[in-house]
Amino acid sequence: MKSSRYQNTVSQTRQSSALSSSQSGGIIMGVVIGLLVGVGLALLVAWYLTRSQPQEKPGIRAPSAPSFMKPVPQKADKEEEEETSVAPPKVDLNRPLQGKGVGSGAPDPIAEIATGKISEPKPEIKPDTQFYVQTGVFNQRADADAQKATLAMQGIQTQLSESSVDGPTVWRVRIGPFTSIEDTASTRSKLTIIGIKPTVIRVNKS
Repeated sequence: MKSSRYQNTVSQTRQSSALSSSQSGGIIMGVVIGLLVGVGLALLVAWYLTRSQPQEKPGIRAPSAPSFMKPVPQKADKEEEEETSVAPPKVDLNRPLQGKGVGSGAPDPIAEIATGKISEPKPEIKPDTQFYVQTGVFNQRADADAQKATLAMQGIQTQLSESSVDGPTVWRVRIGPFTSIEDTASTRSKLTIIGIKPTVIRVNKS
């Protein structure tokens, strides 16, 4: 009975040792296979990298740049490189300066007036004759004032002139004075438009 138990124990021990040895052998084999696979992959990557790089063939040079892309050396201008020293002209202090003096070309107005080249400005001659535009003659002052007010509403300024020569006193409504008949043209046209017949009166100052 004891011998059979001992045999079973020994057989179980052998089986467990065989199982453990087989497991350890499988782990070692897996590690070795993993290392071999890793080394193979590393060699494959290195070979691919070396193959992808361009290799320069012996005896063949890279093409040079076209001639039109090469910088053209600039030729220095001889006239710019050569520096010529020119001596300044000698000035003789004893000789008088040549040429016209400052202001010599400007005309002298006093001398020209004395010689008669420029005439003296003539005084302005004021005309002795004046012109008025007369719009009406009235025997009553009220009628003259009424016409003056009517023209003022039209923007025309007038003045009253009282006169009594060899007869009754009359009041004249006038516009002016003007220096010439031509100056009265615009005023006469305005009066004609509003229905008043104007009369030009010439008056001597003297």
